[in-house]
Amino acid sequence: MKQTLLDKAGIFLLRKGFTIKNLTRTCFDILARKGEQILLVKVLEDANSISRQYTEEMISVASYANASPLIVAEKAGSRLEDSVIYSRFNIYTLNFNTFASCISNKFPFIKRSQAGLTASIVGKRLKEKREEHGYSLNALSKKIGVTSRMIMKYENENSEVTINKAMKIYDLFGHHVFNEVDVFMQQKQPKSKFETEVSRKYVELGFDATETKKTPFDIMARKENELILTEVSDKVNPQMQSLSKLLDADNLVIFHRKKPKNIPSMTKKEFMDFEKANELVRFLKEF
Repeated sequence: MKQTLLDKAGIFLLRKGFTIKNLTRTCFDILARKGEQILLVKVLEDANSISRQYTEEMISVASYANASPLIVAEKAGSRLEDSVIYSRFNIYTLNFNTFASCISNKFPFIKRSQAGLTASIVGKRLKEKREEHGYSLNALSKKIGVTSRMIMKYENENSEVTINKAMKIYDLFGHHVFNEVDVFMQQKQPKSKFETEVSRKYVELGFDATETKKTPFDIMARKENELILTEVSDKVNPQMQSLSKLLDADNLVIFHRKKPKNIPSMTKKEFMDFEKANELVRFLKEF
């Protein structure tokens, strides 16, 4: 089931003009890019099967890559509904049909929260539509099943309403009075998370750096527009170079005994001897 969904998502993205890279044994299954838009997509049969460790790493990698993390799944215990946005450990989660709509810039306005299915009203638009249709506060309140005071609250604030009330409002005024959920607006500022000497050295050089365990590289470092994927190993993951190319990132391998070919590499001692970030960047660019 997962492979079928993975193939379906990959083919759809290709048809929409994205360049994609499929990955194995990582916190995300697809890296997709179209211009400046970058997606990290985890494909699952059941979204409840993903651990917090995976989602935290996905969010961290996305923040460094200026990407949007998404989970595409068939269910989360029960089946995921079309045109509804769910969340799993702070990552937007949606079924394939909703994912396809979002890629086509048709965003849903219904989301699943602790309160159940809800929608967010844009108060100013609701007031405009009410006046445009000639409804008084009292008349609209009767159609929706709330008090006039509640209608005033809706119009003065961006209120969350239940699905039942949302559908009554939708039947009257359409989707324009609701806030659409732009699933691609999840980018966060990179945060440094380090334990090893190498990642600590990146921070000393002025980079933000984070260590990863569920990706083809060990460390991600960013300073302004410079992104470096670093692997600390004698064996280079074959997925690393194609991944960095798609992200416009530089590669660096810090090897112990065996120096890899055709990729920027150095010993740990050589790396620790750098005193300025631009010296390291120059080395990578000149390779």
